[in-house]
Amino acid sequence: MIRVLFVCLGNICRSPMAEAIFRSKVESVGLSDQIDMDSAGTGDWHVGEPPHEGTTEILSKQKISTNGIRARQVKKVDLDRFEYVVAMDAANLGELHEMAGMQPASSISRLMDYVTDSEFEDVPDPYFDGNFEQVYEMVTEGCEKLLEHIREDKGI
Repeated sequence: MIRVLFVCLGNICRSPMAEAIFRSKVESVGLSDQIDMDSAGTGDWHVGEPPHEGTTEILSKQKISTNGIRARQVKKVDLDRFEYVVAMDAANLGELHEMAGMQPASSISRLMDYVTDSEFEDVPDPYFDGNFEQVYEMVTEGCEKLLEHIREDKGI
């Protein structure tokens, strides 16, 4: 099983959005039996909470479910359990690399690293500016490109 973990700060906006969108894309191409996904936050403020209402609203408009998604904090063991650990921004990327320590970190990347023609490196946090539409568009494109990368990388 190929395992993908999406990581943001509090695990209520960007990373659960990525988890839900990625799950939808994986299901649409019939790879649910080969690819599993989850999300987590570097912080612990929202542990146990459902995704932010801005995330659930924009996803429900697109008929993408957030059922079963609850905020949790990323743990060092996740770096062993997940083949692809995908951060939403440079700050989260840095925290993941710090957590990895001397462990090989080749599986740790940013979501926008997969969008080669993007002017953005980071997915902005809509928790602070409320721009869930822009984040949805960026995360959707990033998830599409990530899935293409995984399919090419794994030959599936």
